[in-house]
Amino acid sequence: MNASQRSARNAYAGLGLDRAHARRSDAVWLDTAREDACTRFVLTLPDTKLWANATGDALQWLDAAALDAGQRARASLLGLDAAGVAYFQVVGAKAPAGPGQAQGLRALAAGADAFHAGLAAYAAALAHWQRTSRYCPACGAATEHDDGGHRARCPRCGLSQFPRTDPAVIVLVEHADAALLGRKPGWPRERFSTLAGFVEPGETLEDAVRREIAEESGAVIRACDYHSSQPWPFPASLMLGFTAQATSRALAAGDGELAEVRWFTRAELRAGLADGSLSLPPGFSVAYHLIADWLEQTH
Repeated sequence: MNASQRSARNAYAGLGLDRAHARRSDAVWLDTAREDACTRFVLTLPDTKLWANATGDALQWLDAAALDAGQRARASLLGLDAAGVAYFQVVGAKAPAGPGQAQGLRALAAGADAFHAGLAAYAAALAHWQRTSRYCPACGAATEHDDGGHRARCPRCGLSQFPRTDPAVIVLVEHADAALLGRKPGWPRERFSTLAGFVEPGETLEDAVRREIAEESGAVIRACDYHSSQPWPFPASLMLGFTAQATSRALAAGDGELAEVRWFTRAELRAGLADGSLSLPPGFSVAYHLIADWLEQTH
């Protein structure tokens, strides 16, 4: 299995949508698409909730007739599907009338197909960026969102902002037949996961892997390899999965972000999962697949 195939297993990563970048600056096309009866609108609600169907396993589309003129004019272009149907994201302060329910991104990831989960992640991340880019960071003036909702332009100083994603590394560290896993404060005592952290300015991904593992556990990394990636819109991250080899099983006091860090052999981890004394991250996460792939190895 190659990296592309591994990434496709992760939730939010299977969005087959043409993002139609060239259409974002075409005001006439945008206005026409927003009024088209075939266009589908994804409603984002406060607290990163989205409008889903009654069973909570898919997005509940809204059409142009369900929105007022102001909502349609502010809707942000997400893209076009294979049939040429346009998708827009629209912000709502409350749930609309009609069938459906407010649903969180994690719940959607657990039950929705790849297209709906990926579109939900895209819409939620874009809505978060729009909320946090309402003012210019250079001069403090109120910004104006244009380019199909993908640019925040300052009318005073001319600075343009664009949606940003924060890269983070998440790592399965191994040594011989053992994997290094950690537990965050507040987690159940049986739950462990891979170690992770944000990439800092001026840092390669490999340097971030070495630094984060050293900071959180004291383990020294001699080599690492890319595994897969996953959009992680909580609120705006991209998880970059790696496997890494430690020089030894020596550990030291970490930076306090983790309550516990331990080495687990494959036998210990399998036994703990079987008797319920250990649990893993949710199955839709890259962390889960990093651990599951390691467990499937025979050596």
